[in-house]
Amino acid sequence: MLDNLPRGTITIEEIEMGMMRYLRKTVTDEDIEMFAQISTDRNPVHLDDDYARDTIFEGRIAHGMLTAGLISAVIGEQLPGHGTVYMGQSLKFLAPVRPGDTVVAEVEVIGIDVAKRRVQLETRCIVDGKKVLVGEATVLAPSGKFD
Repeated sequence: MLDNLPRGTITIEEIEMGMMRYLRKTVTDEDIEMFAQISTDRNPVHLDDDYARDTIFEGRIAHGMLTAGLISAVIGEQLPGHGTVYMGQSLKFLAPVRPGDTVVAEVEVIGIDVAKRRVQLETRCIVDGKKVLVGEATVLAPSGKFD
């Protein structure tokens, strides 16, 4: 994985509007198989080439929630980072992610409530310049006052 900043914590006191972080990951066959094992979602559209060829996708695709998990990684590791608590997430899947695709998962601050330690984040995943997933997240950010 390649990302734009080291992992760690950005406290609510340090977060600013428009702040953005991302990571980049190429989705592999092994990733898809491991996600299928962990989630127990063994839908053949993810795992069986012959089956998937006859679907609207005309080939295998990654689990949507595997792609969404990359957003979770940015939130939990970079912005706000360690100590963040997920409160909610909306997701809209716009296009499939296929084995071998490089996904850029981005998170951008669009709202801050310092008193409640809440941060609104625009979330998106992009493959080859095309948005494949969009949404918004609400998180409880860590505070320097409690550390």
